[in-house]
Amino acid sequence: MFRLSLQRLLSLSHGGGGSYIMQSVRGIQTPRKLEGKVALVTASSEGIGLAIARRLAQDGARVHISSRNQQNVDKALQELKKEGLDVEGTVCHVGKKEDRVKLVDHVMQKFGGVDILVSNAAVNPFFGNILDATEEVWDKVFDINLKATFLLVKLVAPKIQERGGGSIVIVSSIAAFTAFPALGPYNVSKTALLGLTKVLAADLTTQNIRVNCLAPGFIRTRFSSILWKNETLYNEIKLKLGISRIGEPEECAGIVSFLCSADASYITGETMMVAGGGYPRL
Repeated sequence: MFRLSLQRLLSLSHGGGGSYIMQSVRGIQTPRKLEGKVALVTASSEGIGLAIARRLAQDGARVHISSRNQQNVDKALQELKKEGLDVEGTVCHVGKKEDRVKLVDHVMQKFGGVDILVSNAAVNPFFGNILDATEEVWDKVFDINLKATFLLVKLVAPKIQERGGGSIVIVSSIAAFTAFPALGPYNVSKTALLGLTKVLAADLTTQNIRVNCLAPGFIRTRFSSILWKNETLYNEIKLKLGISRIGEPEECAGIVSFLCSADASYITGETMMVAGGGYPRL
C-alpha cells in the first residue's frame, strides 16, 4: 500500500511525458534543478541505480546508464524513454579497464561531456564467517566495490573539470557503520568507500568537484531480497528501525539529486544515511 502511494506521489510530482516541473507556492514554473547537466550512473538498470537515474533525468539531467548485461540496459532504456526522459546507455563491467574506458567514451560521444558521476556498482560473492573468506573473495569484493570506483572517478574527474566542475556521489551502505552478519568483506569494502569519499573530496575541491556519499539502509531491491523476503528476518530488522518498514529505491534518489544540485553547493566529503532512523550514529 505504501509503495503504491509513494509511486503515485512521485507521478504527481512531474508533468506528462516525463517533464518534471518544480513550482513555487504561487504556481510559477521554475527551471529544473539539473537542467543542462549530464549524469553518468553505473549499475543503473534496476533498484537504487535505476531510481537515481530516473530522478536525475526527471530533474533535468541528460543521463547515461550502464549495466553488465545488454538486455538489462535495453529494458531500462525502454522504460525510461517511455517516460519521456533523456537517457542513453551501454554495457559496462566496471571491474574491466576496457569497459570503463568505453563507458566514458560513450558518454562523451552521446552527450559531449559529463557533470555528474554516481558510482553505484557493487558485488557480494560471500556469505559466512569472515575467517572463511578466501583471498579470491577479498580480491573480487575490493576490485569492484572499491578499486573500480576509484579508477572510474580517475577517468571521469578530468571530464567534469573540463565543464567547470560538478559532483560525484559514491554509493556505500549502512553496512559501512554496522557490521551485517555473514557479510564481512562486503562490510569492510563499504566502510572503505567512506574513506575514499573523504580523500577524494579533499583532493578534488581545487577542481570545483564535490564528492559525497550515500549510505542506504534496508531498501527493497533484488540485492537485499534475501532479507525482506524472509518474514522472520524482515520482522527482526523492522524492530531496529525508527520508521518501521522497508525503504524504497525512490527514497534514495532524491538525496542524490539534491547532492548533485546547486542546493548542495557547500556540501562535500559527507555521507548521507537513508536508513529509516535505524543504526543511529553521532
